[in-house]
Amino acid sequence: MTVKPHLEALQFLQYYPVPAALLSPHYEILATNAAYQACYGQFFSEKTYCYAASHHYRAPCDQEGENCPLKATLETGEAHRVLHTHYTRHGESHVNIQTLPIRNVKGDIVYLLEVLHTLKIASSDAMDEGLVGRSAAFNQVLALISRVAGSDATVLLLGESGTGKDLIAQAIHKESAYAKGQFVPVDCSGLSETLFESELFGHEKGAFTGAYQRKLGLVEYAHDGTLFLDEIGDVPLNLQVKLLRLLETGIYRRVGSIEPQKANFRLICATHKPLANMVQAGTFRQDLYYRINVFPIVLPPLRTRREDIPLLCESLLKRIAPHRTLKLHESSLTFLQHYPFEGNIRELRNLLERASLLVDGSDIFPHHLNPDLNTDINALDLDVKSIPYFNTPLLPLAEVEKKYLIWAEANFSGTLKELAQQLGLQERTFYRKREKSDLTG
Repeated sequence: MTVKPHLEALQFLQYYPVPAALLSPHYEILATNAAYQACYGQFFSEKTYCYAASHHYRAPCDQEGENCPLKATLETGEAHRVLHTHYTRHGESHVNIQTLPIRNVKGDIVYLLEVLHTLKIASSDAMDEGLVGRSAAFNQVLALISRVAGSDATVLLLGESGTGKDLIAQAIHKESAYAKGQFVPVDCSGLSETLFESELFGHEKGAFTGAYQRKLGLVEYAHDGTLFLDEIGDVPLNLQVKLLRLLETGIYRRVGSIEPQKANFRLICATHKPLANMVQAGTFRQDLYYRINVFPIVLPPLRTRREDIPLLCESLLKRIAPHRTLKLHESSLTFLQHYPFEGNIRELRNLLERASLLVDGSDIFPHHLNPDLNTDINALDLDVKSIPYFNTPLLPLAEVEKKYLIWAEANFSGTLKELAQQLGLQERTFYRKREKSDLTG
């Protein structure tokens, strides 16, 4: 039997400017505020559950493979926060969910308060700009962004080249208290020793030959905004101490000036290099590493979020050719789903941009994406020739099987037992093949 909440418990929901709902311990929606009703709709049935309203599920979301914040709050008795993809009146949205327990005088949890914050920096639908994705790996990154963006903590973005570190940095800036200031990117790989201080700190007129007028540095432009040090792993060792001094003291001087300047900015750094290994090798200062590694976020390579490829392609084509209605043929999607993407999203964009220049109609076929594919267009519908392994010289079958097992394990999120079932193999047969291919280490 559901206990009806007191009128006071219903009225306090209206003080929340974002969607909020009062739930029973059985996930039944007891009351909602106006913002919730505008986002998810008014409920007229006698019983409506949160998982039905937000996910369109018939069972609690933890039974559908999601991390349920309500279950976590009921089990721990503590507030919990998680990021989910919800269905709203405006389409699919990334939503940061916070659940809090409400107890009676005996200390028992009688209600759950659910507060929902929609992330405006990302979308589950194709967009002309911004972050897009639906995969679990993408949502994990968004969850970390939502936790750190509102703080002053230094963020270190780690990941392979082309994973979108610059876009993530801009997203953090937009969600931060420094959003009204400028977002100032600095390409550390392009800063020579002679230009380092002048570019970062600026210089006075006459400070050196060619300094005909005062120049403001990038640090000064980033005042009350965000300074993004891209590829910080490329900063030479002898210049790292100057950077560390700025970060630790917040004080700098323009070249040729004795007057100290006060720096005030949010710091975000990024690199594709293994900084921890560089510290061990002595090529990156340990004290600088500890200073910037406050809140690391590892960006997933595209090959671990292949379910996002169709959405990314749709979004990128809108950005590349906004006045055309380009779309990928089904065979092209098959080709891209099996493409290695060593250059990640940047490489995907390059492939699509090239294809947009080659295609005269609206359908993009595999031979538009890869110049090595000279197959007849009409024969490309889900043709195995669009898979990279079949464009290589002939290989022994054992080698092909090993490559496929490596790929399958890298792209399957379930257990090995479940993978064996997906491959149509008995579990013992599957493990025997792994052992034969030397994949058991």
